[in-house]
Amino acid sequence: MTLNGIAARMVYRIEYSPASEEHLRVLNARQRTTVFDTVDEQLAHQPSVETRNRKSMRPNSIAPWEIRIGDLRVYYEVVDEPEKRVTILAVGRKDRSRVLIGGMEVRASAHSGVAG
Repeated sequence: MTLNGIAARMVYRIEYSPASEEHLRVLNARQRTTVFDTVDEQLAHQPSVETRNRKSMRPNSIAPWEIRIGDLRVYYEVVDEPEKRVTILAVGRKDRSRVLIGGMEVRASAHSGVAG
């Protein structure tokens, strides 16, 4: 579909799970702003296309997708039907080989692929 010769892109609605809202409270204001801006910019269109900082994850109990924002990690799922939607499931911070979600360490052995 085009509009005045410009391809119209389907926009994904972005929502934050209650758990991810709790995780965001652990971050400082600057980190929260960075997460919101990056999520809006990078996940509104084609959120399931891998990029340098956006990866499909190995099976785990947190989320099928991860976006890396410096030392921050945003874990999300994509739904195409019945409406296009991205749900942010968790937000964490990478500290060396650990990932802290909501201030709590998530063990890589329990969540394969999360520590990356």
